[in-house]
Amino acid sequence: MLFLALKALISGILIAAASTLAKRYPGFGALVASLPLVSVLGMIWLWGEKPDAANMASHVGATFWYILPSLPMFIVMPALLRSGVGFWPTLGLGCALTIALYAGMVAIAPRFGIGL
Repeated sequence: MLFLALKALISGILIAAASTLAKRYPGFGALVASLPLVSVLGMIWLWGEKPDAANMASHVGATFWYILPSLPMFIVMPALLRSGVGFWPTLGLGCALTIALYAGMVAIAPRFGIGL
């Protein structure tokens, strides 16, 4: 339980740091937010709990394939915001798009021999 609390604390601090930086320096905050910190921390936590190279390779490979359907959200959201759509509807549409693309990836990936 202590390990779970430590993981949550470290992860939360990184998210808070990115959002705090973004208030003053939007570009730098975006850089910090775009770093694969969640992925790297996830790998560290996973390796600490289950040091298995094959499992880690599967995890990292699947992470790559899940990143791809999330990318269009970062094109659609700025376009919607710049066109006057409010933040909450934009966020909802961006999330809905990402969920739909994730579902598509889960459906299509096995046809190409990609293990998720």
